[in-house]
Amino acid sequence: QWSKLGSLPPLPPLLLLLLWVTGQAAPVAGLGSDAELQIERRFVPDECPRTVRSGDFVRYHYVGTFPDGQKFDSSYDRDSTFNVFVGKGQLITGMDQALVGMCVNERRFVKIPPKLAYGSEGVSGVIPPNSVLHFDVLLMDIWNSEDQVEIHTYFKPPSCPRTIQVSDFVRYHYNGTFLDGTLFDSSHNRMKTYDTYVGIGWLIPGMDKGLLGMCVGEKRIITIPPFLAYGEDGDGKDIPGQASLVFDVALLDLHNPKDSISIENKVVPENCERISQSGDFLRYHYNGTLLDGTLFDSSYSRNRTFDTYIGQGYVIPGMDEGLLGVCIGEKRRIVVPPHLGYGEEGRGNIPGSAVLVFDIHVIDFHNPSDSISITSHYKPPDCSVLSKKGDYLKYHYNASLLDGTLLDSTWNLGKTYNIVLGSGQVVLGMDMGLREMCVGEKRTVIIPPHLGYGEAGVDGEVPGSAVLVFDIELLELVAGLPEGYMFIWNGEVSPNLFEEIDKDGNGEVLLEEFSEYIHAQVASGKGKLAPGFDAELVVKNMFTNQDRNGDGKVTAEEFKLKDQEAKHDEL
Repeated sequence: QWSKLGSLPPLPPLLLLLLWVTGQAAPVAGLGSDAELQIERRFVPDECPRTVRSGDFVRYHYVGTFPDGQKFDSSYDRDSTFNVFVGKGQLITGMDQALVGMCVNERRFVKIPPKLAYGSEGVSGVIPPNSVLHFDVLLMDIWNSEDQVEIHTYFKPPSCPRTIQVSDFVRYHYNGTFLDGTLFDSSHNRMKTYDTYVGIGWLIPGMDKGLLGMCVGEKRIITIPPFLAYGEDGDGKDIPGQASLVFDVALLDLHNPKDSISIENKVVPENCERISQSGDFLRYHYNGTLLDGTLFDSSYSRNRTFDTYIGQGYVIPGMDEGLLGVCIGEKRRIVVPPHLGYGEEGRGNIPGSAVLVFDIHVIDFHNPSDSISITSHYKPPDCSVLSKKGDYLKYHYNASLLDGTLLDSTWNLGKTYNIVLGSGQVVLGMDMGLREMCVGEKRTVIIPPHLGYGEAGVDGEVPGSAVLVFDIELLELVAGLPEGYMFIWNGEVSPNLFEEIDKDGNGEVLLEEFSEYIHAQVASGKGKLAPGFDAELVVKNMFTNQDRNGDGKVTAEEFKLKDQEAKHDEL
């Protein structure tokens, strides 16, 4: 109701006092018994950016007493400040003069003589004639109808790529106080940001204006006069009418609903033979933060890459898009607005409507349709004998990930790796990569995970879904036997083979006789066992194949040769 006094003609002192003593109007300040106004400044705050001038609107508390200490009125008893324009005849003359020059939070003890109060008439039943009035005044608020929103930025981050514009959506923390510092609200106390659109009427006009131009990370104090805040009526709860408001604001986040992702390339390798495409499978490390730098997730903390298909909806839309077109080894920053992230609801420790920042490092990627890649670095002049299935190979290798992380090295161990090609002794991609290689050749073989160690990897050695790089040097090649053979004759087969094996002539061949004979043929060069395998095991398997009834001995009826070319016959 008091704000309406400013629009009425000046009230006569008696009417003003009558309103005041009934709790409808405001007090007046005075002190002493002299004929002149006396003011004692009992407390002056250290900071006083503004003082009361004629024409200002003020809110203040007071206690009014007579010189003998008898109280005749108090705003505290009504639990409401007195709100009035200064210098417009709405107060007794002494109070109009006594308020000028006051600071918010200043306390004055004012002695008003009768001629500046209610004079020789007084107020019947309330103020005796010729009364000196004492007022203990505490100023709570000042504003002027010409005031605008005041902005004081006390922290601004070094980097400010974007500021708040009309229609942006923001998330910020704030403390809301009155001019005297009394807290009326705080997002910090609720432990939740205030989230809203700016400039479209979702906020009080002063806040709509005061937030414009802020950077993420900026901190500013926004002072709003009541006519740009909650006006004459206040908010009906915590904010009284005609209250100036002070918001201490820290901006955490902003985006616009029209935003797409933004990408900042941090490190791009010079050699980038291929960039990621939809359908590729990526392994990458990342730190995920909010715009204010708050970390919400990190693959590094788990010591494991994040592995996923891209472009197929396995990750949030912003990351699906942001991971396209990367090189292996690339580092980039992907900023994802909430409508392409976790939306209004958020997820886990990600707040609703949060802009997300991912700093990623691409470790490797492949496509499920990929085959191995072979690059030959050196071939000797004579490179006519090429490795094939069944050959026994001795080679050195360094095994690493695409980012250069060394996994294993035969050079470090000081011994070669030996295998029979095509026998399943190495992963399929390595088997393929060693084909058609000559002794002395050096090559690099890149193996996608589906031809390597797959999604599981090797615990503690090879990460799941890892692309592998093998640098290989072939040192020795022993030609293998034709496919399906474990032993061959290098010459003609004796027509009396069974009799030669059955030295005691009893018509039965035991394993010991069979093994002794085969090894003798190999030693003399007449026969050859498949290289790279356990000779005893091969011979035992050959014997078992001939022992058709499984009685531990081979008879002439059981003994047969494999029906092949004569010089390749196998038992």
